Amino acid sequence: MKITIGSDHGAVQLKEEVKMVLKEYGDIEVTDVGTFGTESVDYPDIAEKICADVVSGKADRGIALCGTGIGISIACNKVKGIRCALCNDVYSAKMSRQHNNANVLAMGGRVVGFGPAGEIVRAWVEGEFEGGRHERRVNKIMAIEQK
Repeated sequence: MKITIGSDHGAVQLKEEVKMVLKEYGDIEVTDVGTFGTESVDYPDIAEKICADVVSGKADRGIALCGTGIGISIACNKVKGIRCALCNDVYSAKMSRQHNNANVLAMGGRVVGFGPAGEIVRAWVEGEFEGGRHERRVNKIMAIEQK
């Protein structure tokens, strides 16, 4: 699996922790699109880079991080083909994959601690889309982009 990850200045530390969790899998290729320091940057720019990789197929999924996760998740969801889920708990992460086929995970560096973030990432990475009745609903969500 290929995952593109990025954060603004408010989640640089969380990004590094998440990368360590992803490394545990051994078979996940991670591309980090920044930022790499605490100097202020605009999260929409990071969101655009992550989502470009996902919609182009360069990455299978993306992980987007900012201070709260809210702004970057909103920006991600403006990109056609993206289903970004802001998850602050394991259950939401699991359901975002199983029921919504989320292709981008968002979290907040000032909201989620390192330990819980690792569990959220694991649930999301390991989650599989169930299809079935959920496929119909995801298709309806994606059809909204065409209007």
